[in-house]
Amino acid sequence: MTEKEKIWLRQYPKAVPANLDYPDKPLTDFLARSAADFPDKEAIIFMGKRITFRELLEEVCRCANMFKDLGIKQGDRVSVMLPNCPQAVIAYYAALWVGAIVVQTNPMYVERELEHQLVDSKAETIVCLDMVYPKVAKVKDRTQLKRVIVTSIKDYLPFPKNWLYPLKLMKDGIKVQIPYDTGEVHRFSSLLKKALPTPVDSPVKSMDDVALLQYTGGTTGLAKAAMLTHRNLVANVVQCSAWMYKSERGQEKMLGIVPFFHVYGMTTVMNYAIYQAATMVLLPRFEPEDVLKTISRERPTLFPGAPTIYIGLLNHPNLERYDLSSIKTCLSGSAPLPLMVQEKFEQVSGGRLVEGYGLTESSPVTHANPIWERRKNGSIGLPWPDTDCRIVDPATGEELPPGEVGEIQVRGPQVMKGYWNREEETAQVLRDGWLSTGDIGTMDDEGYFYIMDRKKDMIIASGYNIYPREVEEVLYQHPAVKEAAVIGVPDPYRGETVKAFIVLKQGEEVGEADMNTYCREKLASYKVPRLYEFREELPKTTVGKILRRVLADEERKKAAHSNTKNGS
Repeated sequence: MTEKEKIWLRQYPKAVPANLDYPDKPLTDFLARSAADFPDKEAIIFMGKRITFRELLEEVCRCANMFKDLGIKQGDRVSVMLPNCPQAVIAYYAALWVGAIVVQTNPMYVERELEHQLVDSKAETIVCLDMVYPKVAKVKDRTQLKRVIVTSIKDYLPFPKNWLYPLKLMKDGIKVQIPYDTGEVHRFSSLLKKALPTPVDSPVKSMDDVALLQYTGGTTGLAKAAMLTHRNLVANVVQCSAWMYKSERGQEKMLGIVPFFHVYGMTTVMNYAIYQAATMVLLPRFEPEDVLKTISRERPTLFPGAPTIYIGLLNHPNLERYDLSSIKTCLSGSAPLPLMVQEKFEQVSGGRLVEGYGLTESSPVTHANPIWERRKNGSIGLPWPDTDCRIVDPATGEELPPGEVGEIQVRGPQVMKGYWNREEETAQVLRDGWLSTGDIGTMDDEGYFYIMDRKKDMIIASGYNIYPREVEEVLYQHPAVKEAAVIGVPDPYRGETVKAFIVLKQGEEVGEADMNTYCREKLASYKVPRLYEFREELPKTTVGKILRRVLADEERKKAAHSNTKNGS
């Protein structure tokens, strides 16, 4: 695309260039640079434990030497199955340092999901938490795993928390027996102490070498891995830094709630913090009370999150007791950000909360609203520097003019190399460098982009296209609604009809008739939900994205059961 065709560049903040320079060095170089520039600055704060950049680099070097001593070499896959904790950062950067490919693995995976990922990636090494070791042990013999390295949360807790941690597990009735020193199962802390802290020469010579296998559900079938290169990851971090141009290197504190095993948390929290020499305040899971206490105590300035995280904090009964005024910037991703949530969180924190967009296949960020300049409500913002974007007809692939609705395609240095061992699926989504996102959207005449919905989530009722996000936005404006999700369900007359799943705020009582009256005032009649279901909670991913597909699966099973019962 020519600069003239990129109409969004006219809306760019003056401080953000259209094109950036990207270091021709592996991602690990960022850690070496930050440790050299800010050796005594805290890199990680974890449940009271404080680790400087000098100490973090030393731990990463030890871990890299440990991996080399175990026989891990360039191109080998290393699964990292950890929550947000120091070990997750150490193992990730150490694996990259020896030229291995990191396989980010969700600790909450059930055995079936874990087995698929390990078999598909052919990982021979896994670094996991002691709490999840039983799952690893059960699937190990059906995979290519040669070595299991086990760590514990207590390994990086300060005194006396590290002494009290085992007592807490006993109190909670949690007991895990691990057969250490068998030749295949190793204790992370013991191996690390034995390893040398000397720097390791990275064998990575090409920035196009794969650094990460990031698994994504995609549109159908089993999860597949996006191959993200060092170039992809470096580019997205540099783009992120350019967009957040008011953030000062070596001066910021980053709240790390979004899990690192998710590509969004990995880039916008971990990799960005290492690049910017920002302190990461890590929390292994999202508990609203803990988050609010941590913000008040540690005073973070940057807070990447997901809409459900902000919703959870805003609905905490004691929110007004906590001081959130340290927060300057929040980038919301992984799911649409309701306008009401954006406005209320900005009121209580005084910071700026803007919506961005991305996907696993693009490392992940491709768009965001300007943080300090003009943003457009409901928009995912503008394409980032060096990122091309267009709207195409899903059937013909023809590029559409502003205002038309079609599929979003993106192209840029952050776009993946392809899917791991899936040439056919790669060819379906990657053509001439353009990535077909599967998202339906539009671009206005100023270059701001809007997501209507996932192509697969669009509801067609009586021939009308209905986008769940639009209906959800209306539901979120109702003062009694805490969370909402909308799906299409089979309808014998309309083909599909709209069903809304709603979680009410504590103490609120609203019925189906009330919601129907409310929606009819704000939506065209064909968009109004015909069915409502009130729930205590909605199914979510680990980053808080509401899973419409789980709700749709539940509805399909209900329908199948009903048909079987009726003999049809």
